[in-house]
Amino acid sequence: QDYYGKELQKSEDLKTNACITSARPLSKLVRDALERIHEEVVARYYGCGLVIPECLTSCRILDLGSGSGRDCYLLSQLVGEQGHVTGIDMTEGQVEVAKKHIAYHMDKFGYRKPNVEFFHGYMEKLGDAGLADDSYDIVISNCVINLAPDKRAVLREAFRVLKPGGEMYFSDIYASQRLSETIRKHRVLWGECLAGALYWRDLYSIAEEVGFSPPCLVTASPITIGSKELESIISDCRFASATFRLFKVLGGSWTGPGQVIYNGGIVGHERELVFDANFTFKEGEVVDVDAEMAAILQSSRFAEKFLIRAGGANAAALQGCC
Repeated sequence: QDYYGKELQKSEDLKTNACITSARPLSKLVRDALERIHEEVVARYYGCGLVIPECLTSCRILDLGSGSGRDCYLLSQLVGEQGHVTGIDMTEGQVEVAKKHIAYHMDKFGYRKPNVEFFHGYMEKLGDAGLADDSYDIVISNCVINLAPDKRAVLREAFRVLKPGGEMYFSDIYASQRLSETIRKHRVLWGECLAGALYWRDLYSIAEEVGFSPPCLVTASPITIGSKELESIISDCRFASATFRLFKVLGGSWTGPGQVIYNGGIVGHERELVFDANFTFKEGEVVDVDAEMAAILQSSRFAEKFLIRAGGANAAALQGCC
């Protein structure tokens, strides 16, 4: 709370590139939406790149660790006036910045009533902020789960508040090994999102334990440490910024491999949908998918955008982490 509330005044004060590693190029739609966001909200924001899933019209989205609200105000425009965005953050000063600009943004977007709200609270205890079971289509998080000591609790709460078929789409920092006590107790490395990084294999086991489908890796990029002092502390450990998508797929929704055809029509991805590092769907093309991907597409908000049928010869070979 001190690091993000007092020590950092603007994003240039960060000491590593962990919080500014961008995931992928931005579409014109997103660039235009960013330009409509108040400059104070942008300046006081410390997330990595942008975390924006596809197919958002009229969705209900929860942003864990929403900070000054930049991603919330961006998503507010993408879900439209009928959608809704909730932000929750543990740093009171950041939540105040976000709340202060609600009227400004609703006026700028031409909305009659606000479609955003912000809460001061903890992502491990969403119930304390009154967030109900099965109430969101998507949970996003931008480089903050590493700041929570109990990652299991965060994923459990995200799973609880998601509707069946809902998605957790989030970027975070991962480590190549489990971290030593020295690293985990280092104040600056905590603030810079490294000391709390999860060993990447642990994400897979926690996700499964909580009930999510296996994680789909979307993008990943290495993190550079711009400080000799910090480099000497982390020694041979390596860090990466990665975006994953997890789905709350109900059991029995699909049992075997399948073939899918993308119908097109998702705003900004009309001709091609890069779903993750393993699957890119082009409009009208038949793609073999494994049982897990078939289940995800069948039970999620993407279902109406795809024609899905049983079969597929090569699907079994596609499984596994990219």
